[in-house]
Amino acid sequence: MPHRGEIWWVRLDPSLGSEIRKTRPCLVMSTDIVNERRRTVISAAVDLTRPEPSPACFVQCAGRPVVAVVDQLRLLPRSGWGSGRRRLREEMAAIEDGLRHILEL
Repeated sequence: MPHRGEIWWVRLDPSLGSEIRKTRPCLVMSTDIVNERRRTVISAAVDLTRPEPSPACFVQCAGRPVVAVVDQLRLLPRSGWGSGRRRLREEMAAIEDGLRHILEL
């Protein structure tokens, strides 16, 4: 089961419009209790190439700086999740700040 703050490989297809496609690493944003009780997980794709409007969303993945794309949150079925990668701890505060900035919370 995916846990909040973990990065997993996830199949994002099918997608619409400018949504991120293919199998990509995704950051679990939903809480563990939601992940346990629902068949879906709220996630943010992790992108290796695109610039992000909020620099607070840059994190390390496999030793590389990457972007947690918090302006494209997706609700995904747990069935499309592949293998887990790593758990972010300190970076989650910066990602949450980026999300609050984008949503003006």
